[in-house]
Parts: sequence; C-alpha cells; structure tokens
Amino acid sequence: MTSYDVIIVGAGHGGAQAAIALRQQGFTGSIGMVGRDPLPPYERPPLSKEYLAGDKPFERLLIRPEAFWAEKAVTLHLGKAVTRIDPEAHQITLSGGDKMGYGHLIWAAGGNARRLSCSGGNLEGVHAVRDKADVDTLMAELAAGRRRIVVIGGGYIGLEAAAVLRKLGCEVVLIEALDRVLSRVAGEELSRFYEDEHRAQGVDLRLGVGVECLQGDGTRVTGVELIDGEVIACDAVVVGIGIVPAVGPLIDAGAAGANGVDVDEFCHTSLPDIYAVGDCAAHANAYAGGAVIRLESVQNANDMATTAARSICGAPVPYEAFPWFWSNQYDLRLQTAGISQGHDATVLRGDPAERSFSVVYLKDGRVIAIDAVNRTKDYVQGRKLIEARTQVDAAEVADVERPLKELR
Repeated sequence: MTSYDVIIVGAGHGGAQAAIALRQQGFTGSIGMVGRDPLPPYERPPLSKEYLAGDKPFERLLIRPEAFWAEKAVTLHLGKAVTRIDPEAHQITLSGGDKMGYGHLIWAAGGNARRLSCSGGNLEGVHAVRDKADVDTLMAELAAGRRRIVVIGGGYIGLEAAAVLRKLGCEVVLIEALDRVLSRVAGEELSRFYEDEHRAQGVDLRLGVGVECLQGDGTRVTGVELIDGEVIACDAVVVGIGIVPAVGPLIDAGAAGANGVDVDEFCHTSLPDIYAVGDCAAHANAYAGGAVIRLESVQNANDMATTAARSICGAPVPYEAFPWFWSNQYDLRLQTAGISQGHDATVLRGDPAERSFSVVYLKDGRVIAIDAVNRTKDYVQGRKLIEARTQVDAAEVADVERPLKELR
C-alpha cells in the first residue's frame, strides 16, 4: 500500500496551494495529491469567462506548469476519487479499491455542481460549469451551431456564462427563481444594475419563476417548461444553481458538519490529523461577525490551504484572512471586499447609469463590505475601512468627491 506523510484530496486551487505552501514552509516529507479531474491543477474561475469565450487557452489556466509538481516531489494521482476514509487506520480508499496511508490528510475536494431535481435534468445538452470537461462539451455544442441557450440560475456563474454566450452571438434566456439576481450575495442596488445590464445586452431575463421540468426528444433537451406552463424552446441548458459540498467520505467517517464540514481556526476537522479547506469547509469567520459559513472563492481556498500547511509544519497561525472576490461580465469589473451578510444599511456611491459605482454595506454604522463596479479606488480604499471596522457617516460615504480613505 502506498503511503504519504501528507495526502491532499482535491487538485483545485485549495489542493494546489496546500502542496505549494507545505514546500514553502520547509516540509520535506512525502506529498500525494488525489484529484477527480484527470488534469493537473488549473484555475476554475476563467472557465465561465475567458476560457468559454475562447480568449484564454487551457495552458494559461494551469496553476503551475505540469513539470512543477514532479520538481517539488508532489505525486499526482489524477482521475481518482476518494470513496472512504478510515481515520483510525489513517487510510483512504480510492475509486477502484486501492488504499493509501497518510500521516496528515488535507481535504480540498470543493463541491459538485448542484443538479436540477426536476425531470429531464439528465438529458443531453444540459451543462454545468464546474470543470474543463463541462465547458469543453458546451463549447463543442456551440461550435456545432446550437445557439438557443437557457441559463438556469442568476448567481455569478449563471450571469458570467450568460454574458459570454451573448458575446458569442447566442440567444440567451436566463431564469432565476427568486425575485432578483445575486440575491444571496449582494444588495438590491447591485442586483438591479446587473439585471438592467443583461437586458440591455439582449438577455431575456425571467425573475421569480421556477422550472417545472426539462423537455426533450427522448435523448436531448429541447425546451424548458416553467411552473407557469410556458415552454422555452432551446438547443442547450446551462445550470448554475450552486454547489453541493463534496464531503461525503468525511461525514461518513464521523466528521462534524451540516453545511459542508466544520473546521476550527487552524482548518482542522473533528477527526484526528484531518484538515479541510476551501469551498467545503465551514468556519467561524471574523468578517461575518463570527458566523459559521462557507466561502466559495479562490482567496478563501488559498488562504485556508496555507493555514492548514502551517499547522502541519508546526507553525500554526489562525485563519483570519480578508475575504475578497471578483466577477467579470461584459466590460464590467466587479470587485467585492468583506462579507455583506447581516448588513442593516447600504450606501450607493456614484451613479449606476454611468456604469461606475459602489455599494457600501454598513452594520451598526460600520463598514463591513463593499461591491465596486469599475471603481478600483473605492475597492482598495474600502478594504481598509472594513479591516479597521471603521464607523462612518452615510452621507460622507455617498459623497463621490470624497475619497473613502479620508473617512478613516
């Protein structure tokens, strides 16, 4: 049986950074990385943006050149999933039945794209946007002339995909079951701006309506039937309705967790010598008022991975990384800092009609988050206000002639 001092499960951002950070911290033991994807670690955010648009080749998505992993003595086991963990024996079982032993385990498996629960969800032509294979399949269909696309889900993945599909000349209908897009992550000002923008770009945006089922010809999707009975004819469907944390083997092994797997300030799970990082790791976040949350972002995956690596190397530092996020849609650059969850007021800074503005989120008069659209200075200066828990006057925040840095 193969054994490693550290096994990393997951070959995305968190898994790659865990291996990199271990070596940077001077770890000289053996490292094995197990990934479901058959490809070496690569960036995921560009999949719904530059890669789908054809603006960035796959080689530029690689987190490191393929030779890097061998140079750093990180053994890749790709195209394999972990099906079972035995925490007492310190062993994992892979798809196919092979077992591996570990000294420490870092679980960075992320999540699986949430699938439609209605009938027709498994028809050909129904796509997720989670890995390269997903996007390659969609791109092949576009190249074959399928141009009528229904996007289900008004979160960032759905909106980014819709923007690219419009750029590629597709007819796009976007369906969101709630009454506004980005409702779980942004205030109404930002939601309404992006709704107006997508409509102006030719997206047929439907809000507050659910999907009854997908219709097909027996093999392939041909339409989306809404709850109100309308049927939208289409050639393909893109589903962007979130992820399901990939933590089954951890929970089965006894790890604590309800929404993902619970970790402490050092990213340690309730199981001995097992850490979890990234999208699947539920942690008490200082920027969310101490609430236990999962953060689905590259920043979070990278910073948690570094936290776990430091702990394994005997130099533990609690995870208190500053949360940030970005999204590119059309010629709009959205930069988000902080966590708006729990805000009790918002301040609009600038005019959305000019396509350059910010939404500042307050709680008890303190800045807790900012969404900046084509306003990088606001984003950079707003970060400082959030980090300092600065108390501000809303009227001063709204004054675009006054730089945010002057409010400190």
